[in-house]
Amino acid sequence: MAKVRLVDLTKKYGHTVAVDSVPLDINDNEFFVLLGPSGSGKSTVLKLIAGLEKPDEGEIYIDDRLVNPVDPKDRDVAMVFQSYALYAHMSAFDNIAFPLRMRRKKLKLTSADIRKKVIEMAKLLGIDHLLDRRPTQLSGGEQQRVALARALIRNPKVWLLDEPLSNLDAKLRTEMRATLKRLQKELGITTVYVTHDQVEAMTMADRLAVLDKGRVMAVSAPRELFSNPSNVFVAGFIGSPAMNLLPCEIRRVDSGYKLVFEGLDIDVGEAIISEIVKGGYGPKILLGIRPDYITLQAENAPSSYPAEVVVSELLGSEAIVSLRVGKSIIKAKVDSAKAYDIGEKVYFSIPADKTKFFDPDSQQCVQL
Repeated sequence: MAKVRLVDLTKKYGHTVAVDSVPLDINDNEFFVLLGPSGSGKSTVLKLIAGLEKPDEGEIYIDDRLVNPVDPKDRDVAMVFQSYALYAHMSAFDNIAFPLRMRRKKLKLTSADIRKKVIEMAKLLGIDHLLDRRPTQLSGGEQQRVALARALIRNPKVWLLDEPLSNLDAKLRTEMRATLKRLQKELGITTVYVTHDQVEAMTMADRLAVLDKGRVMAVSAPRELFSNPSNVFVAGFIGSPAMNLLPCEIRRVDSGYKLVFEGLDIDVGEAIISEIVKGGYGPKILLGIRPDYITLQAENAPSSYPAEVVVSELLGSEAIVSLRVGKSIIKAKVDSAKAYDIGEKVYFSIPADKTKFFDPDSQQCVQL
């Protein structure tokens, strides 16, 4: 289909920089996700690719063709909005057929050709029995499928999706995630997908870019971003729940160094602490540990530390346990077979080989 390349893309609204020198390379046939909180600039990037907004600086290439001066209708992209934007006075059939009818002379299509294509696309999305209904007669998920079919039927080079599942309930969102991913792979369409939901991003993306305040904070495969976050923002945004970031202090002792968190000596190995110091970091340092890797036990054991249970949130086979350690709160993801009561005293352990360290000044991950 197509590659998409953004070169130092910048968009300003008055004094507000919505997109700040964004560089991205999106591969052919890739499902690429733009992930970030509200106001991070991800939807603006999508609109710039579509041509609905004009960049103040930078260049946009689709298949090595500079499209900055090209009108949206000539960029060969299709966009699905959060609101679906279906024509209320048209049937589902007419909504899906609309892009083909607008180009029937250019594409040399007959009415029979259009009808065949609409039915084929509707069958692919499982809505061929709904083609006579109007949008008001369809559920949210059915309306979403009609919008997807309308975008896909013209076989665009690039498919742009702006938070298309945010209006659906949780069960339907899960189903539609699988449908979208399957469709994208079957049709081989280069896809750029915007979401603020990191679970959605992690489950769907081949690669994803994490944005904050208009800037790209990291670009990688989901597993890499989860395992090796490059900075504090990515560590705190990726994961459910996010990575614990424990404010620690490196202290000199007669035998070397120790790492202190809320008055506790955290055992991560003196060699690791020495490497951090040799790198010029400290005495303040952030220890990062995923809730998935923290273990809890009722009794004190070597390299375990006391804590008090604040709350336990049941998530089926797992539970998220919030622990108070001094003035700090840390989270652990544990097996729900063991119930924890509020106020219960427990002991937690941190595996040294699962820890990451971040410089509190630069906010970057410390490379050991």
